[in-house]
Amino acid sequence: MELLDVARSVVLVIDLQGKLMDMIVRPRRVIDGSVRLLTLAGMFGVPTVLTEQYAKGLGPTHPEVRAAYDALVSPKAYLDKTSFGCCGDPSFEPTLRTLREGLAPEQIQVVVAGIEAHVCVMATVIELRRKGYPVHVCWECVSGRGEEYLERALARMTQAGAVITNHESVAFEWMRDKNHPRFKEVSRLFKGGQPS
Repeated sequence: MELLDVARSVVLVIDLQGKLMDMIVRPRRVIDGSVRLLTLAGMFGVPTVLTEQYAKGLGPTHPEVRAAYDALVSPKAYLDKTSFGCCGDPSFEPTLRTLREGLAPEQIQVVVAGIEAHVCVMATVIELRRKGYPVHVCWECVSGRGEEYLERALARMTQAGAVITNHESVAFEWMRDKNHPRFKEVSRLFKGGQPS
């Protein structure tokens, strides 16, 4: 168990797309948390991967999330996939390694947001853990089509060795100290309260 390291982290946002977003539990919480997580990635220069599951059929990423991703100036990558788990796409792991060049899988900390918790998110997290990647799942940035699906998926991901966290903890682990130059900026971001 270890804290997140800003120099080893990659943010992964999985399939926050149109038709799926209409069916999940507490979509506003997921959108707000994910937008903040992407904003934090930009503040700290953390690379980001955004995926879409069969975008032609399910629709594009939610516009607020997509706008936050598009605004990033830190390294980023986009993946349009058909496999449910990201690791099933042959370009996914090479993308992670490119974004964190020189680091072995067990050194790359993957910070996860996305839907659905019991399908694409869980498949991705379990496969990443099997391959040795440390994974931190932001619970408020993950959802599915029912509270039970979400709860049991988070439990299974925990059993697989993932850390269940939240985007605020991510930020404070990346900063480590109140004297960090981004501390006031991060504090302002969180002044609006928790995503509902």
